[in-house]
Amino acid sequence: MGVVAAMTVALTAAPLVGTAQAYGAASGSLSFSGEPGEPISGGQSYGYTAGAVQLFDVQGSRDENSLTVAVDADQGTLWRLIVAAPDGQKLTEGTTYTGAKQWPYAQPADPELVFSGIDNGTEKGCNTNSGSFTIEHIAFGPYGYVHELDATFEQYCNGSTVPLRGEVHAVMPEPPVVLTMGMNTDPSGTVDVRDHQITVGGTVTCNKPASVSLTGQVFQIQKKATPGATYGTTVACTPGAPVPWSVSLTSQEPGTSFQPGTATMRSKARADDRDYGVTVDSGQQESEVTLSKA
Repeated sequence: MGVVAAMTVALTAAPLVGTAQAYGAASGSLSFSGEPGEPISGGQSYGYTAGAVQLFDVQGSRDENSLTVAVDADQGTLWRLIVAAPDGQKLTEGTTYTGAKQWPYAQPADPELVFSGIDNGTEKGCNTNSGSFTIEHIAFGPYGYVHELDATFEQYCNGSTVPLRGEVHAVMPEPPVVLTMGMNTDPSGTVDVRDHQITVGGTVTCNKPASVSLTGQVFQIQKKATPGATYGTTVACTPGAPVPWSVSLTSQEPGTSFQPGTATMRSKARADDRDYGVTVDSGQQESEVTLSKA
C-alpha cells in the first residue's frame, strides 16, 4: 500500500465504532518532533494549541477502547493521532501500551497507533509503523466521551530507527447531558360511530430537544371480530412540560371496525441522542384504552 492509500486509511477509517459529534477543546495542545530522517516530522518540531487552530477535537469510542485526536491547523494542514487498546480492553490511565501497530495490520491482541497528517498540502503517512503510547491521564464521560486527556506517543515509520515523539493534552467541554425520554398513553380515546375512526394519544417528555418517533398498534377484542390498526408518528419534544400527541386510525382488518368500549394499545418511543450518536428506546408499553363515542 502506498503512502496515499495509507493516508486514506489513517484519515478516514479510524478504528472507532460509534463516537459523539465533534466538539472543540476548551484547552489543549499537540506537539511532536523527530530527528533528521524521521519521515513525518522531517526533523522539525511542531506545536498547536486549542483556540489557535480551526479544530482541536478528541473523540472516544463508546466502549472506551480507542480515541482519535484531530487537529486542523489551517487550509492544507491537519494531523490525526489514533490510539487503541487491544480488542476488548479499555484505555486505562497510567498504562503504557507497547508493541503498537498501525490499523489494519494490528492483531486483536495488539494495541494500535497511527500518527499521520497533511502538512501544507503534503501528505505525511506511513505504509507500516510500530511504536508505543502512554495514557498518563484520561477521564471519560458517557458513551466514551473523552473529557480530559494527557498522553505521549512514539512512532517508528516505515521501519525507520528514528522515532517521532509527541504528546497531547486536552480538556474538552463538559459532557452533554444524556437524553432521557418518557412516554405515556391516555387511558381514554374516542371513536366516531359513523366512520368508526378512533383517536388515541398520550404525551412524551424529554430532558433536551429530540425528535421522538412513536410506533405501535391498537386492537379491540370483540365477540365476533378483532379490529386492529398500526400507527407511526413523530413528535418534536422539548423539555419543560409533557408534549401531547395523537393519531386517528381505522381498522386495517377486513370486515371489522372499532366500537365504543375497551381496546388495547401497544406503543414504543425512540429518539436519537445526537450528542452521542445513540438511540434511546422506551421499550414497548401496553395499556388499556377506553373508547367513547366522539
